[in-house]
Amino acid sequence: MRTPTVALTAMALLVAPAAGWAQVDAQTLRNAKTLFFDRQYAEARAAWQEVREAGDGRETGSALYWIARCSEKLGEDDRALEEYGQYLDSRPSDRTLREEAKTSRVALAAKLYKSGEPRQLDVMLGALHDPSRTVRYFAALQMASLGPAVGHPAVPVLQEILEKETDEDLVERAKLALLRLDRKALAEASPPPARRGGGSATWIRVRVWEKGASKPQLSLNLPVFLADMVFKSLPDETRDDLRKEGFDAQSFWERLKRSGPTDILTVEGKDGGRIQVWIE
Repeated sequence: MRTPTVALTAMALLVAPAAGWAQVDAQTLRNAKTLFFDRQYAEARAAWQEVREAGDGRETGSALYWIARCSEKLGEDDRALEEYGQYLDSRPSDRTLREEAKTSRVALAAKLYKSGEPRQLDVMLGALHDPSRTVRYFAALQMASLGPAVGHPAVPVLQEILEKETDEDLVERAKLALLRLDRKALAEASPPPARRGGGSATWIRVRVWEKGASKPQLSLNLPVFLADMVFKSLPDETRDDLRKEGFDAQSFWERLKRSGPTDILTVEGKDGGRIQVWIE
């Protein structure tokens, strides 16, 4: 999610006119930009520090952002996290840089949390309520990667993605994150098309009975759209093998859903056990 924003910030840095930094020596500013894009991050950080010290309020704020970027590139995560915070505390007016600083802080906080710094969880929790949906969505996906115990507060934002967004990649990522955190929340937030008006099947039911049992030993209920998603993500080699057997991975579940409630499989074992699979 961050790649387009990073590209925009880089472009903004390249095309920003020197007049926007009126109180800064043009050579100092040009040197700071060149060093950053030459990946000489330690030298670039020192150059941006010069820009910050020589400039007025606006220049100081933007320089703070690039100082933090340099620290992040150098792998100094704690320092970068603090510097991004200082930049945001300056109340920057540049929306692109502001959002990039916030998502960078979230990414750093998640990384530090995984390395054993639980206090960084507050950064991610705060980002879940950010006015920017870009920041909220990014924070939710990052928190989901930390597992159910920690990531559960991200569930409402992930549900928001499923309910409001149309970008297929983003929606699929949110589905997978919800599947990791709370399958029930996933089913509630993203009902299959049939629940929105239609007669196609929505659930796969699996039951396994032991001999003489009145209740199934195993009960599995899987939303059809999840099975559809998994089936369509199969590797190309597997798709080719299935096609040779007469199965089209691209349309199999679509046809199955349109068929409506129907039995798929019933197996009676010699020992009296029974396995039944159906959709409804």
